[in-house]
Amino acid sequence: MEKLLTRELCLKDEERMAKRIIKKIVKKEIKKDVIKRTAGSSSAGKKKIDGFFTAQNIAVIGAAREPNKIGHIILRNLMVNKTVYPVNPNADEIMRLKCYKSVMEIEDKIDLAVIAVKNDFVPQVVIECGKKRIPRVVIISSGFDEIGKTELSKKLKDALDKYGIAAIGPNCLGIYDSYNELDGIFLPKQKVKRPEQGGISFISQSGALGATLLDMAAERKYGISKFISYGNAVNLNECDFLEYLAEDENTKVICMYIEQVRNGKRFIEIAKRVSKIKPIVVFKGGVTEQGNKATLSHTGSLAGDAQIYQGIFKQTGLVQVDMLEDLFSVAKLFEKILNDKYKINGKRIQIITNGGGYGIISTDNVIKNDMTMAELSSNTKKTLEKNLPGISIKNPIDLLGDTTNERYKTAASILLNENNIDMIMIVLLYQTPFLTEDIVDVLSEIDQSKKKPIVVVTSRSSYGNYTNITEKLADKGVVCFEFPEQAARAMGKVLEKIKKI
Repeated sequence: MEKLLTRELCLKDEERMAKRIIKKIVKKEIKKDVIKRTAGSSSAGKKKIDGFFTAQNIAVIGAAREPNKIGHIILRNLMVNKTVYPVNPNADEIMRLKCYKSVMEIEDKIDLAVIAVKNDFVPQVVIECGKKRIPRVVIISSGFDEIGKTELSKKLKDALDKYGIAAIGPNCLGIYDSYNELDGIFLPKQKVKRPEQGGISFISQSGALGATLLDMAAERKYGISKFISYGNAVNLNECDFLEYLAEDENTKVICMYIEQVRNGKRFIEIAKRVSKIKPIVVFKGGVTEQGNKATLSHTGSLAGDAQIYQGIFKQTGLVQVDMLEDLFSVAKLFEKILNDKYKINGKRIQIITNGGGYGIISTDNVIKNDMTMAELSSNTKKTLEKNLPGISIKNPIDLLGDTTNERYKTAASILLNENNIDMIMIVLLYQTPFLTEDIVDVLSEIDQSKKKPIVVVTSRSSYGNYTNITEKLADKGVVCFEFPEQAARAMGKVLEKIKKI
């Protein structure tokens, strides 16, 4: 009891500190008069953002004939489903498409321009886009604030502001929308697999990190709605994208990788509002002094004090993760629970396993992540004892190494009706002799009953069955993890937040 009271007092102290930090930030920013709205941060800007993803006529400025160049890859990725207009003053034709010397030569109306030219040429290209009345640009080109070229950045911003153009970038990877079949990422599909349709949208200040996580999401069958790599954020920034995704019907959960927030007051206001509508899972880069300095050569910004950001995230209701691998796994579990409309009352966890050691580790991690072990009612215990003779009815329930598919089905089916359980962690050590691949159907049936949320922890197999089993479970919508630690971290984060949405 003494430990519990001490813990509650510590949590209250953290909350008070977070509130004080936010008040200081807001007060400081007002004093310095740095709260400025960019061209894309008004309500009109939100409408413009949708046009990035619904664009049909797209000019690729800097389109290239050489297959290994960025302008060629972007053109090839976009031309699958969109009408594209290659622009290159040194080419007449690229991939059997007429090539234009300038956007000014294109007779058709252009919805979006993707710019991939040398940095020095970008401001002039933007001016031409303005004269052509192109409302949106994605600027892939790098070589601005991140290498100290502040004057060039100012020229770019002035050109965008003059013509009222909404811009993503510069120094970014591009954008992706699985529902509108828009692939504006400059990496080839054979190197970065695109995720399937889903309810997770991802905002990333880093293009390389975003590409890696997209590839991982595709491998693990995490469905993506939209991906936005925004780089230096000379025009539109993370606040604009949060506002937009809050209203996007295909987005159920928002993931963010950020190094620096451009406008603290506005971010706090928007994050607090959006997090009450949809979960926002965030990973912060630049949390050490050295990492903070490294952001200068990445996106030309200072990351800021990690404790301040931690306080902001906590007070605004964002879910902060400390490991990259948790970013999408937490989001996936949020998506699952929201889609299946579970009503969760607490953090009581029941574990089912066929390995005693895994049961112990799972229990440790449940407690470490601020959850509790469920206490079964006497009726549930009696039913389990009757149907599972020889099995010790505790929590965790160890089905032993000779377990079968049927034993898993029996145990889980009974536990689904227990009122004292909020979520079930099923540990599946597939190497044991009597389990077959039909266990996929068993667990899928349990999951599809939608009585309680389940997560499955599956072990690796040197014969490739791990991959086979997890892929089949993922195909059926079951949320899977490789280790109990990963599962418990995700469960803890989700159960802490889900009641507040």
